[in-house]
Parts: sequence; structure tokens; C-alpha cells
Amino acid sequence: MLMTFHARDLTRPGPLRTAAGFALAALMLFGVAPAVLSDFRLGLLGKFLCFAIVAVGIGLAWGRGGMLTLGQGVFFGLGAYIMAMHLKMADAELRGDTVPDFMQIAGIRELPAYWVPFSSPLVTILAIALLPAFVALVLGLGVFKRRVKGAYFAILSQALAAAFAILLIGQQSTGGSNGLNRFRSFFGFDLSDSVNKRMLFFIVAAILLLVVAATRQLMQSRYGELLVAVRDQEERVRFLGYDPANIKVVAYTVAAFFAGIAGAMFVPIVGIISPADVGIVPSIAFLIGVAIGGRTTLLGPVLGAIGVAWAQTTLSESFPSAWTYAQALLFIVVIGFFPAGIAGLAKLRRRRAKTNSTDDPTTSSSEPELEPAR
Repeated sequence: MLMTFHARDLTRPGPLRTAAGFALAALMLFGVAPAVLSDFRLGLLGKFLCFAIVAVGIGLAWGRGGMLTLGQGVFFGLGAYIMAMHLKMADAELRGDTVPDFMQIAGIRELPAYWVPFSSPLVTILAIALLPAFVALVLGLGVFKRRVKGAYFAILSQALAAAFAILLIGQQSTGGSNGLNRFRSFFGFDLSDSVNKRMLFFIVAAILLLVVAATRQLMQSRYGELLVAVRDQEERVRFLGYDPANIKVVAYTVAAFFAGIAGAMFVPIVGIISPADVGIVPSIAFLIGVAIGGRTTLLGPVLGAIGVAWAQTTLSESFPSAWTYAQALLFIVVIGFFPAGIAGLAKLRRRRAKTNSTDDPTTSSSEPELEPAR
């Protein structure tokens, strides 16, 4: 039996449009971007993709679950510092030293005990994947089981990000306020080699596509429907026999898992991680990108995070002091007047166009549309 489809099928919701969208994204990331961008610009795009991975998780927790997560810098920082610690120990081993170079300068002659496990690549990868998610699981159970939500949850998550940054500043064993930098290798690959830098970009691009695909599956599953129901009518969900706290914890944990992976890839791509990258300001910057792109959509957070990061990098070069005010103003305008973000505006425009065409009696299709067989 032969299957035929028209070009217009690619514009309708369904498997064909989804497959076409992922194929186009893969072509842009793996084909077009490396061909037209220099190594420096490709590295910048890789950095932006790390932010986009965090944004996908925020879109799931905030856009679908209604949890205003102002502390994603904590989980981003956990993944980043775990990766940075492993890379610094690997570099020290290549030089024949027992402690990283910055510890020698600070007078630390013995490797701290909590550094030792991360000398193993396998332990490092497992810790990056599990530790941020475990921390989010514990925090989520402690917060959501007590029915903390709304502004109280937002303030609590923001306080955690501030406390985490302050803790890192006071620790000489993690570089203090300077953080960790000057990484030479990435699991045996020389980071000064342009080929390996491109490899890092391809890795983070593949991770982003996998994260988007997994999030789409969650959104369209039974769990995704429950998550939206908890956001809109939490008490009704509880009345039906479900525990809203458990549903929120899952989304919060998944968002932390994504943020930890993004932080881990951020380190070799950018070459530095410091408390300034994991505190309140970066956590709010993650949220701004999601809000501008459209927090209730799948691709809105991705495009918003990349767009805001690109604008920050570009405009701050010319207007370093004015960019922060412009960013805050943009966030206020979007939240106040366009709460659904740019993606929401596009969806509203398509909905109005469809309504107008339906109400117009002179508009008709020459070929009747048939519903697929069930």
C-alpha cells in the first residue's frame, strides 16, 4: 500500500512536521553553522546552546508546571564545577603534579577529599547526571510536600542560588571568586585543537536535540497533561487522587538534570566557571530568555535563550552599562503585555487567521480535508 502526502502535510501538527522540524534543526546545527561560522563564533553558539538546554528545563517546570524557578544556577553550577574539577585534575596529572596549579599558588599541598572521586571520568559523568537531579529531588520533596508555591517558591529558589554563589566565593579549594579556568584537555582531547573545539559544539548540539525530543515526549504524555492540570487546578488534581507534589518534583528534577548537563558542557566550551556564572543574575537571565521566547511552548525557550544570549554578547560590546537596563525593560514588557512570549504571539496570529478564514463564507477549499483513519 503506497502512502502519499502533500507539502501542506508538513505544516500540520503531527509526526511529519515533527520529523521535518528536527531534520531542519539538525541541518542547521551540523551543516550550516560549522560551514558559515568561524571557530570563535561557533564556540559562542555552543555557549548559547548550553543556555538553551537550561531553558528547555525551565520551560517544562515553569511553562507547564507553573513553578517559577529562579535558582537554576545552582544545578548549572553543580554540573559545571564537577566537570571543572575533573578537568583540572586531569591537567595536573598530565604535568605530573598531585594538585591543580591554582591550589599550588594558594599554598594547598594536598588534594581535598571531596575532589578525589572526580579524578575518575566515569564517576564524573555519573555525578554530573545524578547529583544535580538528586539535590533537586531532595529540595523538591521538602518544598512541594509542604505546599510551598508561587512567590514563596521563587524567593526560596533565588535564595538558594545566592547562598550557593556565596559558598563558592569563600572556598579556596574551588578557586574562590576567580573560579576554575585554563583547562587544557577534555577527556584526553586537546582543547587548543580547533577540531576538538568543533567536536564540543557537535556534542552540545546533539544533547540539545535529545533534550528537546525528550521534553516533547513528556509534554505529550499522560504526565504532561497532569503537569498542566496541576498548574491550572492543583486542588482538583488532588481531589482526583493524584499528589501534585510528586508531579511537580518530577518536572523540577528533570529541569535540574538538564541544567547540570548544560553546566558540564559549558566548562570546556567557554573555558571558565566562576561564582558569577551560577548566582542570582545568571539564574534570572535563564528565565528572561524563556519568558521572551514563550514559556508554554517547546521551541520558544530554546529560541529565546539563544536570542537573549546573542543580544547580550553583541550589544554589551557597544553598550556595556546599558544592556542590563535594556534586558530588564524587555523582561518587564514581555511579562506585562505579552505573557506568552514571541512564540505565543505567533500562535495567536495563526489562530486569528484561521478564525477569519473560517468565518469568511467566500473562503472554501477545493479539496475537502479528511480525518485520518483511527
